[in-house]
Amino acid sequence: MPTTSFYPVLMSQDVAAAATFYRELLEFETTFESDWYISTRTGAFELAILAHDHPTIPEAYRSLPSGVLVNLEVDDVDALHDRLTTNPAVEVVQALRDEDFGQRHFILAAPDGVLLDVIQPIAPNSDFAAAYA
Repeated sequence: MPTTSFYPVLMSQDVAAAATFYRELLEFETTFESDWYISTRTGAFELAILAHDHPTIPEAYRSLPSGVLVNLEVDDVDALHDRLTTNPAVEVVQALRDEDFGQRHFILAAPDGVLLDVIQPIAPNSDFAAAYA
């Protein structure tokens, strides 16, 4: 069976506010919107926000995200960092830095306890270069 789509759905206590974060800061476009579910897209990539207490979710799993890190890979992390960090609503929880394993990145606090890791691939050092296929 061919896969036609695969994307994260983040559960939220305030669907509209969470979707606004991704739309306003990262220029995601809305593809579907209701009071309990909003689907967004940037290019070929999708992200949806769902009310954590909606009846479509099994009752035992109606909770907010915990320990969720969402990666956003971009062509120019420095430019996006400069644009986002001038916004007082943006909370940077890890400063912009280069990693030996091949990333230049920074991490933002996103709604509902989610972390947004904004990444630009860079050349890894020799200790990590062999790990890439």
